[in-house]
Amino acid sequence: MRIAICAPATPITREDAAHAGAAARDFPGIELHFHPQCFASDGHFAGPDALRLAAFLDCANDPGFDAVWFARGGYGSNRIAQAAIAALAPAAAAKAWLGYSDMGYLLAGLYRARIGRPAHGPMVADGRREAGGAALRRALGWLAGDRSTLEPGLDRRPAAAFNLTTLAMLCGTPLMPGLAGHVVLVEEVSEHLYAIDRLLFHLTAHLSGIAGLRLGRVSEVPGNDRPFGADAEEIARYWCARHAIPFLGRADIGHDAANRIVPFGLVSPAAQD
Repeated sequence: MRIAICAPATPITREDAAHAGAAARDFPGIELHFHPQCFASDGHFAGPDALRLAAFLDCANDPGFDAVWFARGGYGSNRIAQAAIAALAPAAAAKAWLGYSDMGYLLAGLYRARIGRPAHGPMVADGRREAGGAALRRALGWLAGDRSTLEPGLDRRPAAAFNLTTLAMLCGTPLMPGLAGHVVLVEEVSEHLYAIDRLLFHLTAHLSGIAGLRLGRVSEVPGNDRPFGADAEEIARYWCARHAIPFLGRADIGHDAANRIVPFGLVSPAAQD
């Protein structure tokens, strides 16, 4: 299996690539191919928009690659996502796509266009986290066909998983997929609780018809000058109730090394058993 790696948002380091290469040695059938753009730098981004777009398309449209594994989140994939989806060649439809956080813009666009097999899950840069090797092996395991890596609460309903801010920003854009009938999983990092409340106020107004919402980890919540008065789960339950969305409990996803895999759409019954 040949896996292409590109960085549609922010760059990784050579050390990050080395961590991924070490993890890949546990999977003799896997070859990792890092696009040189992964290490480019242009202000915040892994190169200018045009370079990031070209690298994505190099990986996506090459029929010699079986999957595209995103290098890192941060911010920036939204700036190229529409052009990227519009320029995909037939080879892209045969690929798996793996990432999370800011990569949700691309995963959403791919899922909306029914291109390939997008999934929420660890990225190359997660190797720098504590216990990051386990995250890398989980990602590579899923790409190699190991379904034990899946988020354990997935059932026979279609699902999709996003960072909360990313999904809220997708609403109303041409990248937003139809999620009616889906179980939607969300997670967040480094946001105040009042921001979580504000994001769910906006998001739940756009999720009419979903099968339910599950809340992943909301981590590294900054302190504020006064208590908000509700925790993240209480906030999620409140906004779900306001919009008659079933709240289906917690999910094993988040901005951490324990982040589990959530394929978009239906998981086959064999993978769930």
